[in-house]
Amino acid sequence: MTIRVLLADDQTLLRSTFRLLLDSTDDIVVVGEASTGAEAVEGARTFRADVILMDIRMPDMDGIEATQLITSDEELAGVRILVLTTFETDELIVEALRAGASGYLGKGVEPASLLDAIRVVARGESLLSPMATTSLVKRFLGQPTANLGVELTLIDELTAREREITVLVAAGLSNEQIAERLFISPSTAKTHVNRAMMKIGARDRAQLVVFAYENGLVKPGRSDT
Repeated sequence: MTIRVLLADDQTLLRSTFRLLLDSTDDIVVVGEASTGAEAVEGARTFRADVILMDIRMPDMDGIEATQLITSDEELAGVRILVLTTFETDELIVEALRAGASGYLGKGVEPASLLDAIRVVARGESLLSPMATTSLVKRFLGQPTANLGVELTLIDELTAREREITVLVAAGLSNEQIAERLFISPSTAKTHVNRAMMKIGARDRAQLVVFAYENGLVKPGRSDT
């Protein structure tokens, strides 16, 4: 299946660079471009892209507001947002996740990693850069009363296996790595992750990480991996 991508960035040169990279692959195609947040919202409706590469700092409407408008539109339920920005700050990461972004990467990411990220997000999974994940965890460890909408009382809903896998997700392991660690198939690992997210009401893996830290499944400075 070919992944349809919309590029939303106010810098023409960057859009051109991204287009050249993405169009050089066999499974990704750029279907449109936007230079403002408002154009990104309109483009989401016009081009029906699978993934939108969304900058944050844009004229008229920033990428956070555009993301919120797109993810709250039921007609665009299948559109995934991958935020690609120079600014990897705590506040912006949290705002992007709250707005419904499925991924958050810095513009310094390697080309191959960007292509992989687009594929991950297109599959319906979430992805954060290591810096974004670290910032997110630090923020919520420092503010235990803050969260991304996850109900912390739901920990008892998780099975022992789901708790175990949640700990591994919080440690940054992929489904494939979890499968290797627990001697199960990647599809089984993915099923457990999805069930854990569904039970606690988490939208993506980032919220599962926060849940693990806030509920004491993972302790700062401790690694069970």
